[in-house]
Amino acid sequence: MRLYLRLSRNKELIPFNYQPFLVGAIHKWLGENNKEHGKISLHSFSWLQNVDAKKYGINLKPDSYFFISAYEDAVIKRILKGVMADPSVCFGAVVTDVEIVEQPIIASTGTFAVASPVLIKKAEGNKTHHILYNDVQSEECLTALMCKKMEVAGLSSQGLKIKFDTTYHSPKVKLIRYKAVDNKVSLCPVFIEGSQEQINFVWNVGVGNSTGIGFGAIK
Repeated sequence: MRLYLRLSRNKELIPFNYQPFLVGAIHKWLGENNKEHGKISLHSFSWLQNVDAKKYGINLKPDSYFFISAYEDAVIKRILKGVMADPSVCFGAVVTDVEIVEQPIIASTGTFAVASPVLIKKAEGNKTHHILYNDVQSEECLTALMCKKMEVAGLSSQGLKIKFDTTYHSPKVKLIRYKAVDNKVSLCPVFIEGSQEQINFVWNVGVGNSTGIGFGAIK
């Protein structure tokens, strides 16, 4: 299930590294001591969409929004209840309208655009490496991460494959700082092969690491 949140104009310029503020709003809506905090994320959320980028930050426009998706409908319903109690987001912006979208019928194989960059982390000894779209390990890592999430959800991951779309004309690499940690991430569509149940699961939970803090959301 997915929740689209339309936003008002902001009252203060929003910094480019605004992710922690969206995370804070989502956890506020989930409520104190929520079960989603600190565990493998079976939810994802997009970056702010349809914004006006300035030199030092961004401003929201009349059609600005972001979305939150979750495997469990109960999570979306709890967020919705939180939004209705307190629609404030950050920097003076508030939620002005909400649209709930049920799981669409998605083909069992296809290419999907991302609504936030994809982060892949791989630990080797005491070091953590960031795997990018052009790394030969990226398919193995993306698929393994999703299989682990499906195992947590009690679903079969047999036959699932996820990889970056190598035919995409303009993939990008960005350095995104989240709470003083720099992360190398990829802006590139992903190709997903699997059953309809598996594709639906990926659509909700996102791809790669740290989907619960705003990476790897699927459009």
